[in-house]
Amino acid sequence: MIGVSETDKEAGMNRNGWKRWLAALTLATVLPGAFGAWASSGLDPSRIKLPEMTPQLNLGKMLYDAKCATCHGANAAGTDKGPTFLHRVYHPGHHGDGAFFLAPKRGARAHHWPFGDMPPVEGITDPQIEKILHYVRTLQKTNGIF
Repeated sequence: MIGVSETDKEAGMNRNGWKRWLAALTLATVLPGAFGAWASSGLDPSRIKLPEMTPQLNLGKMLYDAKCATCHGANAAGTDKGPTFLHRVYHPGHHGDGAFFLAPKRGARAHHWPFGDMPPVEGITDPQIEKILHYVRTLQKTNGIF
């Protein structure tokens, strides 16, 4: 083979093997840093489209601000403590409403983001979660998540 040393041949590294290895190394080196920087900074709150507010959405927003915004940011923009909910990973087809009911009550293990585990939200009730969920899903829909 032209351009491949005998040592590379013995190791099974042909031209395509080197390309795959280099691509994997590049992704493993570059993506975690880029992802971590994006995830930890959240979204620019000024770029979030807000829905037309109704009394029901205002109540959900007030509850969200009191129970969720410290970690998940104003208008679900995310913070350095928790992810934005305005990301396709929180699409209802991936994280259904049931997940949104369980996480504040039981906590959630970190599985998409580098923020660590989410602790339970002390004293939160099902009716409060329902109103918060309606607000978050409306924000998601307004911002094209679904």
